Amino acid sequence: MTLKEGQRVRLTVELELSGQLTTAADSPAGEPGAVVGLLRLAAGTEGTVEEVREDRQESHEVREYLRLKSLLDDFGHQMPPGSRTQLEEQIGALEPAWIAYRDGGIPVRVRVRLDNGFVLHDTSGDLFAPA
Repeated sequence: MTLKEGQRVRLTVELELSGQLTTAADSPAGEPGAVVGLLRLAAGTEGTVEEVREDRQESHEVREYLRLKSLLDDFGHQMPPGSRTQLEEQIGALEPAWIAYRDGGIPVRVRVRLDNGFVLHDTSGDLFAPA
């Protein structure tokens, strides 16, 4: 599912959030490291998506595949046959990583303002479904 800003969503799982509380000014509201709050949000809680960002990071293998593929596409016709064959073998070895990356979908992180006033920031988009 593709999430968009302004879209109405609902939680698909129950969430339990615990940790150290901070004020809006980011100053600690208790002794460091102490758990001073617990919040449970029920599955089905609705809200509105405020921000969506992609959370997909390329591995070294994917970056190397793209670099070598570009090199082959741009200069392969000018390369000596041995060098071209070696480059094609390197690309072939990296191709499974590229295919997995390409077909893996695009994970997203979202900021959702729930109807009860709570805001979930930098949360996996997989936790939400259209309302």
